[in-house]
Amino acid sequence: MKVKTILVSQPAPKTETSPYFDLSDKQKVKIDFRSFIHVEGISVKEVRAEKLDLHNFSAIILTSRNAVDHFFRIAEEMRFKVPDSMKYFCQSEAVAYYLQKYVVYRKRKIYVGNRTFLELTKLIKKHKTEKFLLPSSDKLKPLIPTELDKLGITWKRVDLYRTVVSDLSDLENVFYDVLVFFSPSGIESLFKNFPNFKQNETRIAAFGNSTVKAVTEAGLKCDIVAPSPENPSMTMALDKYIKEANKK
Repeated sequence: MKVKTILVSQPAPKTETSPYFDLSDKQKVKIDFRSFIHVEGISVKEVRAEKLDLHNFSAIILTSRNAVDHFFRIAEEMRFKVPDSMKYFCQSEAVAYYLQKYVVYRKRKIYVGNRTFLELTKLIKKHKTEKFLLPSSDKLKPLIPTELDKLGITWKRVDLYRTVVSDLSDLENVFYDVLVFFSPSGIESLFKNFPNFKQNETRIAAFGNSTVKAVTEAGLKCDIVAPSPENPSMTMALDKYIKEANKK
């Protein structure tokens, strides 16, 4: 079966230089984008019920831009003025750079990991006397609390936002040759929106081991997998698959 249409379960890229646009031009395929999940902030009333006192913390662990947004949202709603002395431990450069939306970057104590959380823990370990707050979503990777506990530091997790299934009802009678997923939540959204979904001739692409596992546990066949040594990105994996499928 040839590939002519692809649905990527993420928001459309904000830049014209996205590799997805290059793939579309190169392989002459139609690529659409649609978020299968989205993030909603948890109300300040719910957060207060957790008896959270922001004054008790001297450092913030930030694993995503969502964590940045919702920490500062809750701080504002609680009328808490974040002190200039607050230390920020960011999982990646992208997260650290995003902090500039809220603070004067060069005047703050910001520590940046090398993309993975394990890399970030090496920096956290050097500041054991701090009291750390971890703003997170309701779906936190188990690795994160496990690694923080190993460090023997004082830390607290607080859920400030949650992952919610998006309404996809308008796609009920729209069919794509390939569906692309990046998290187990995307698969969950697929079946919440379409409980009777049958794969039939649709190809499934999955990024990451946990997503591949979710695909197979849902009784679906995973046709395209990334990352791999040969295809470190999803677009590379799609490109290779389309070449083979469309030459027949």
